[in-house]
Amino acid sequence: MRTVAPVTSTNRTPHCHSPAMHLAQRALRRTASAATVALLAVAVGCAPQPEDKATASGTSAESCAKSTLQTKTSGKLTIATDEPAYEPWFKDDKPASGKGFESAVAYAVAKQLGYAKGNVVWQSVPFNKAFAPGEKTFDFDINQVSISTERKKAVDFSSGYYDVRQAVIALKSSKAAKAKSVADLKGLKLGAQVGTTSLDYINDVVKPTQEPAAYAKNDQAKSALKNGQVDAIVVDLPTAFYITAAEVTDAKIVGQFENQGGTPEQFGLVLDKGSALTSCVTSAVDALRKDGTLAKIEKQWLSEAVDAPVLK
Repeated sequence: MRTVAPVTSTNRTPHCHSPAMHLAQRALRRTASAATVALLAVAVGCAPQPEDKATASGTSAESCAKSTLQTKTSGKLTIATDEPAYEPWFKDDKPASGKGFESAVAYAVAKQLGYAKGNVVWQSVPFNKAFAPGEKTFDFDINQVSISTERKKAVDFSSGYYDVRQAVIALKSSKAAKAKSVADLKGLKLGAQVGTTSLDYINDVVKPTQEPAAYAKNDQAKSALKNGQVDAIVVDLPTAFYITAAEVTDAKIVGQFENQGGTPEQFGLVLDKGSALTSCVTSAVDALRKDGTLAKIEKQWLSEAVDAPVLK
């Protein structure tokens, strides 16, 4: 639920842009000096590269072998998410079950990297801490964290594993439930979880006349809605469908916001800044998107999150 950078293109272009060159360029951007740049550029050159030795992101299959991955615990893959773990992203607040969209995605990525379910270790990390500066205790975090340029200053992201929109929820009996446009929301008291793109949409898109309410957890935002402390709350669309169907049944989805700037908001896996795993985790996500696995998981767990009116 949460700001967006475009997914790295996998399109091949002429003039020396081989997979090996892409990999070298990625390494150069992170750590190389000017002298190293020159040396690597000469070494890689424009020599033809075998097509079957690169993944969609340009990382060689050999470099992502399980035996070479630098995980927090040897032979294990440590994955983090927040507590509680909300539906439809996780089923029954049990990330390790493999049930729920993000739990299923996490295990699919683990399998792609060579880790069986029994070698996956789950860890609880608060949402805002996951992308805060500082060394991480996990290999990657999965918790509806939107990819953004600002967040990339502190952490690495995989490519996006889900395209998402933000939605507005209001009690059916309230005046907020009748809103048809962004302008209709301006005079309302709105709320959202702190640190999320949901709150960003309130501040940057709606620009309400009243200061929005920011909550540490979505549970607090839902309680505020039920108690009439706010007129409406903003969450990501799948969460909105779950809240209105199972948790606040006297509420409705007023509508969803359009993507800003023509680029879809995407959730990405969060990794340590400069993590040696980033390229391999990205390759895993790209492979799951390419072979249709992500689409199948989305259909299984988010199929009820159908379309909602667009607020313009």
